Amino acid sequence: MERTIDKVLSQTESELISKIDSGFQDSLSKLDASRTTLQTEYEIIIESAKKEAENLKRQIIGSSRLSARNKELILIESAVNEIFSKAKEKLQSKSSDKLYKDLLRKMIEESVSRLDYPEIIIESNKTDFDAVKKILQDLTINKKVKLSLSKKPIEIVGGIRAHSADGSMTLDNTLDSKIERLKPLIRKEVVQLLRGE
Repeated sequence: MERTIDKVLSQTESELISKIDSGFQDSLSKLDASRTTLQTEYEIIIESAKKEAENLKRQIIGSSRLSARNKELILIESAVNEIFSKAKEKLQSKSSDKLYKDLLRKMIEESVSRLDYPEIIIESNKTDFDAVKKILQDLTINKKVKLSLSKKPIEIVGGIRAHSADGSMTLDNTLDSKIERLKPLIRKEVVQLLRGE
């Protein structure tokens, strides 16, 4: 019986050692497999974090560039407005020059020619009122066209605005409108100067 017990114990011990060894080998193989899986997951997390950081970096740079561009546009617009403000002041101070009066005459003649209407009303600002009145009295463009000066001055830097008596056609020949048409060109020049082009 002792031999049988020893034999059973010996077999059980062998089986137990074999099972423990098998379980140990199983655990080692599962550990190796999980290391590979963990390494892959780790690399995926790191790669995802790098992509997220790159996207965030692009957003920050893009936002900074946009902010800088907006500030640049505000500065450019401010510079252009200042230039035009000074130009308007200079133009207003030249309203008594002979060259300016010749310009008014040409503006009136051009307006009459372009409107091609039998009765035309000319509008001017308060400063140019007398000069325009004299030009209209002296003007003999076309005897078929009746020219009259509006009694109500308009708020402009200079030049004239002409319209048909019935109000169906208007021609803005003011310095203000001519200056406004120049603004995009001046703005472009200012941008090129600021960028050193």
